[in-house]
Amino acid sequence: MKLVTFSQGEGPKTGVITSSGASIVDLQAAAQHFADEQPKMLATTMAMLEAGEEAFDLASDLVKDSEADGSSESIIPLSNVMLLSPVPRPRSIRDCLAFERHLIQATRTIASWKAPTLVFLDRGMERLFGKGFLRPPPVWYERPIYYKGNANSVVGNDADVRWPSFSKRLDFELEFGIFIGKEGCNIPASQAVKHIAGYSLFNDFSARDTQAAEMTGRLGPAKSKDFDTGNAIGPWLVTPDEVPDEIILRARINGEEWSCGSSSEMHFSFPEIIEYISRDETLYPGDFIGSGTVPGGCGLELDRWLKLGDIVELEAESLGVLRNRVVR
Repeated sequence: MKLVTFSQGEGPKTGVITSSGASIVDLQAAAQHFADEQPKMLATTMAMLEAGEEAFDLASDLVKDSEADGSSESIIPLSNVMLLSPVPRPRSIRDCLAFERHLIQATRTIASWKAPTLVFLDRGMERLFGKGFLRPPPVWYERPIYYKGNANSVVGNDADVRWPSFSKRLDFELEFGIFIGKEGCNIPASQAVKHIAGYSLFNDFSARDTQAAEMTGRLGPAKSKDFDTGNAIGPWLVTPDEVPDEIILRARINGEEWSCGSSSEMHFSFPEIIEYISRDETLYPGDFIGSGTVPGGCGLELDRWLKLGDIVELEAESLGVLRNRVVR
């Protein structure tokens, strides 16, 4: 199931993408049409996550009924709506750094600005011995590292992302993430999949010049990630049954492919990440957890940078296309 939050020039509505991929079933309209009611559990995606299996089973039945009823007014062409983030205001955002090669390549870019010989030697060591010396610190291999983002800055597909006034170097990040669908604390990795409601693409836009400065304060990214429209999630929430074990992700800028990466390189799996985050801390439906950037999945690694007006597209066959334009 591909769950969406959409708008037709009015308040947000909850829907499901049809099997053709070209239309949306308006869940409240379908419930009104077939059962003469509008269940509160279908009013928003957050309400559905909180209601759990009951809401998703009802939504599935309504989609089947709507598709069987060719004249159903609950089916709307996808081209006639604006897609918001599937959960417009997540309860929280935690973004991990789960890809080793991303961290190594980003470190090399930063080092190359001041000490290119150091990077040359590091690459040589990697070719000879399989590992260079510009590697993550030991703690990175011991536990999932993450920071907490601003859940109030989330936008969806085709939304403009406003270049922050305090930055001259804005970057995209090719990521995906999960929405929690079941409350839990101290969740063992073996049970964690039961707490995942679905997956979405995630573009964690970053002001790299600001980030470079603030990371010297040894606390982690802050203002470099916190600006309105800076977190793009979408275009929909895909339930786990429709997501393959390996997700191939691509990033295009103005139609040109810049990046291609695989979820298979995650050092920590999402079940392991959930186990770690939920230690003595309750996770709630609507919490969002990002994977971190896949290798090669940002301008920092490529030393190639966004410009005003650029169209940034993230794509995964199972997760759709998340498209945003960079504006002032």
